[in-house]
Amino acid sequence: MRSLFLTSRFAPLAAEFSEFTGGDCKGKTACLIPTASSHQTFKHFENVERKALTALGISVSDLEVTQASPKEVQERIAMSDYVVVTGGNTFYLLQELRKSGADQAIINHINAGKTYIGASAGSVVLSPNIDYISHMDSTDAAPELHGDYAGLGVLDFYLLPHVGNFPYKAAAKAIQRDYSHRYDLHAISNREAIVIHNDSESVVRV
Repeated sequence: MRSLFLTSRFAPLAAEFSEFTGGDCKGKTACLIPTASSHQTFKHFENVERKALTALGISVSDLEVTQASPKEVQERIAMSDYVVVTGGNTFYLLQELRKSGADQAIINHINAGKTYIGASAGSVVLSPNIDYISHMDSTDAAPELHGDYAGLGVLDFYLLPHVGNFPYKAAAKAIQRDYSHRYDLHAISNREAIVIHNDSESVVRV
């Protein structure tokens, strides 16, 4: 059983997430991993996502994996109803998830049937490989990957966020041009989500 709610931006689709849970999200706990943007000064979208979750009655606690021990990472993820991974640089995110052991903890969370919410980089990182996202994110942010861009592999397709949306419109088109013949790209705008429940996949829009 898999329960995935994958977005470019979570906040515009918060009401749809509530419907996805059958209105059962109030009182749940969420472990929010803001690591993808932790090395950046611009935190606007991370804050917006956090507020949207809180507005649904979800108790949100941050887990910055670069500052937590592997034991804390494992425990915090395991004890949460939801794991939420927000946007930023996907390569940096992957690097730090691997270093902290959060990558496997997230996979275990998903395999246990618990809900995962992704926003932008947090959605992309579940793909089999993230090399294609280099048109949007710089690989320079993650030198410790040494060119190994294998994602968490939870998905059997490659999620492409921000299609048709500023400032990534041109980058998304370039990815579609360069990778659509190689990868099964599933593209979403900032007002769409790919929702996976068990083996059923659908796209919701606002």
